[in-house]
Amino acid sequence: MSGPRYTPLVAGLPSTVPFVGPETQERARARPFRARIGANESVFGPSPRAIEAMAAAAAEVWKYCDPENHGLKAALAAHHGVSPDNIVVGEGIDGLLGYVVRMLVDKEIPVATSLGAYPTFNYHVAGFGGRLVTAPYVDDREDPESLLALAASEKAPLIYFANPDNPMGTWHDAAAVQAMIDAVPEGALLVLDEAYIEFAPEGTAPPIDADAPRVIRLRTFSKAHGMAGARIGYGIAEKGLALAFNKVRNHFGVNRIAQAGALAALADETWLAHVRGSVAEACQRIAAIARANGLEPLPTATNFVTIDCGRDQAHARAVLDGLIARDIFVRMPFVAPQNRCIRISAGTADDLAILSEALPQVLASLR
Repeated sequence: MSGPRYTPLVAGLPSTVPFVGPETQERARARPFRARIGANESVFGPSPRAIEAMAAAAAEVWKYCDPENHGLKAALAAHHGVSPDNIVVGEGIDGLLGYVVRMLVDKEIPVATSLGAYPTFNYHVAGFGGRLVTAPYVDDREDPESLLALAASEKAPLIYFANPDNPMGTWHDAAAVQAMIDAVPEGALLVLDEAYIEFAPEGTAPPIDADAPRVIRLRTFSKAHGMAGARIGYGIAEKGLALAFNKVRNHFGVNRIAQAGALAALADETWLAHVRGSVAEACQRIAAIARANGLEPLPTATNFVTIDCGRDQAHARAVLDGLIARDIFVRMPFVAPQNRCIRISAGTADDLAILSEALPQVLASLR
């Protein structure tokens, strides 16, 4: 008996997703990690008020969620000084990336991104048949001028740019980002991924102009708000673009519990300040551990530190494998020359004590 007849596009795609999760690795290893500091999650957790709100919402999970995300959109609009009509809510930034690609990309449509940038965006482009065109990083940062030139030459309708960047943790200031927004070619859209913006220095994000027609700014509750498992994020866009998401989005995609948690998390600025402080302290500790072992930490505007292992991909991979063998979950960039590095997420004091003990052992074993 033959199986289903896939479309030619789907038949040609690999049956993989961009990331191998720590749970998958734990199953393969038949033991848990001692320190989970590789996925840029917030080990400091969500606001206690968000936990309380989600627990209360769980009792009413027999109800469908509000498909309009009305209360959360209103709160986000007030928080950012825009209209609720400028807000679109989705299943994390990953879900929103899928929707925006679906709206703008068809078979062989060129899409501009940086070589080595967030691979989930590339995954969605491939899934809708688009053709990725890439510009290299410059000094470990995504390069706005190269991306704009590439988009213009390829007539790409979609450009992806993260500020701050994942996987390097680097960033551009608000003036550079605003200049990029202003220079987006006519007929194109800039996807400005600001997942880590709460950790960035003052002056990283330009003011929000909700009427700007050629940019959508994506933010999330996964990072600073500690709700990665809830899968909820949002976009800020011109009203026509925000409304267009209703053509393609899963209207019940953001569950009732996540909506309640996000609404409470947004209101708890005291907890957000606590998390920011804890992340800054953890990143300083990671950088100190790296330097103590002769490695170079890159400056970061995120909740992780990218560490230059000083040689090539093979050496960085050996360092990463050594840490994993010692039950520490970390990751590394995919593409040269960034793959000379490993990437370590902010952890608890216990997590980083484990790292501090293990890293010199790993490096000694490689000498």
